[in-house]
Parts: sequence; structure tokens; C-alpha cells
Amino acid sequence: MAEFVFFGGKGGVGKTTAASAYALRCSRAGIETLVVSTDPAHSTGDVFDQSFDDDPRAVEGYDRLAVMELDPEREVQEHLRETKRRLNDQLSAALVNEIDLQIEMAHRTPGAYEAALFDRFVDVMREAEYDRVVFDTSPTGSTLRLLALPDLLGKWIDRLAYKREKSIELFEMAAIGRQEPRRVAEGDPILAHLAHRKERFEFAGETLREAAFYLVCTPDELSVRETERSLSTHEEYDLSVEGIVINKLTPEPDPDEEGTGARYLREKVATERERVDRIEREFSPPIVARIPSRSREITGTLLEETADELAIEPDREP
Repeated sequence: MAEFVFFGGKGGVGKTTAASAYALRCSRAGIETLVVSTDPAHSTGDVFDQSFDDDPRAVEGYDRLAVMELDPEREVQEHLRETKRRLNDQLSAALVNEIDLQIEMAHRTPGAYEAALFDRFVDVMREAEYDRVVFDTSPTGSTLRLLALPDLLGKWIDRLAYKREKSIELFEMAAIGRQEPRRVAEGDPILAHLAHRKERFEFAGETLREAAFYLVCTPDELSVRETERSLSTHEEYDLSVEGIVINKLTPEPDPDEEGTGARYLREKVATERERVDRIEREFSPPIVARIPSRSREITGTLLEETADELAIEPDREP
């Protein structure tokens, strides 16, 4: 059974850097590790200077490390095709044509992206042949909607199944004499499909509750506030946040440095220190990394240095 670790946070805080650094740390510890990017703005390829797609691909230059980037648009289109195929099996062609436009519109509404991505998400958790799977997630709002789906849709599936069962009961009661009812519960394809969906949602819910979540934030006020809100939402869904990674901390100038630039940096460092102290004092999860701001992109040797800055032991049970 793979162990699942999620890195989330506001857009632009460095989730990919933190997820990639942790994955590298795991692989160096001898753990077969897969990084899965669910962010539409994939950047794991930039971190490892290599192209990836939605099939796991080994990272060149590193042992026991692979990456896959899920394509949200492709998953939405696949979800749309599958929905239409199932309708074709159950409804007349005329009726399918009537609601075809509504189906197309439904896949452009808020939440459709998460619903489409969810199935692929579950497949990865079920089929991944790795000791550890590290998810580099999309920005907070989208990720929380995705993580909330097992709870929300599980209840919706229960309601749909109940309605279907009552409908079949009415068909059975309407059968006259020795005539067979037009629908029976045994072997009903819609009930079978709903049961299959319910089982997937239950698996996802249980797996997510056993997973480890880390939130990445920068020492600016908006990022800290979003992290605080995200912690509340994770707690609401009974998801365990194991730690907070603080990224892009401003380096302090040397004591003998003077001038406008040095004064600006000292003031910025002091403000950031107050916010970090607040996180340490008021937030429940511990700070597991304080990553300084760098003058160039974190790749190669800088990624390896960042991996060393994470106080997350690779062999720790998530």
C-alpha cells in the first residue's frame, strides 16, 4: 500500500518546490517515490529540467524518483465522453440529444474540473506501484473542493440510489398479473454503477484521512491568513495537517551593512519574523521548514539543499 503525502497552499508560495524537495529526500532514503502534479500550471518539469506527462516517468539523474503531471483538460473531456456513453446505454437517442447541450454546459460549471480530476486521482491512489506518492496540488480553493468530494458526493450517491430503488419498487408494483416488471432491482445497471461510485468515494475518503498533509506558505499576510483558513477546512473534513513549510524568507543583511537596501531588508525581516512567531504560537501544526528566498530558481543542487532544509523524516508514517 502506497503512502500518500499532500503539499498544498496558496498559488505561488512554492508548493512544487516543497513537494519535489520532499520527494527527492524520500528517494535518497531508498523509498520508491512518485510525484503527482494536479496543478493546471504544472512546473515539476521546470524543477527537474525534464518534460513529463500523465504517465509516470523516471527523473533523469535520480534513482527511485518518478513524476507524472495530470492533464485537467484531458480528464474533463474523458469524463464528458464517459458520461455521454453511459447515457447512451440508458436513454433513447432522442432524449440523449435533448440533454446533450446541458451535459456540455454542466462540464463548464464550477466543480466540474474537480469532479473530472477526482476519478484519475482515485486511480493513482489505487494503482500506484510506489512506496510513497507525493501530491503537488493546485491552489488551496480548488484542492479543498477536490478533497471534499468523497464526503459531499458520497451523500449525493446515497440519495440517488434511494430514488432509484423507490422507482424500481413502483415498476415492480405496477406489473400486472404474471407480467414481468419493466425494471427490477436485481442486475439494475444504474444501481450497480451507483454502488461502484459509492465504493470509490469511500475508498478515497478513508485514504485521505490516513494521508499526511503539509501546507506551504510565504511570510506575507495574505498567505498566512489563507493558511489559517485552510487549516480550519482540513480540520472540518478530518484531514491531518502534519506541518507548515514557510518559504521565501528574506535573508538578513550583515550587521555592518548600512544604506537604504540594508534598512529595507531589516524592516522586512522583522515583519516576517512577527508573522512566523504568530504561526508558531497560534497554529497547531509545527513549522517543518524555513526556506530562505533564493536569487535563482530552485533546481539541481539548490533543490538538494532545500531537501536538506525540510524537517520531515522520509520514513515517518504519514
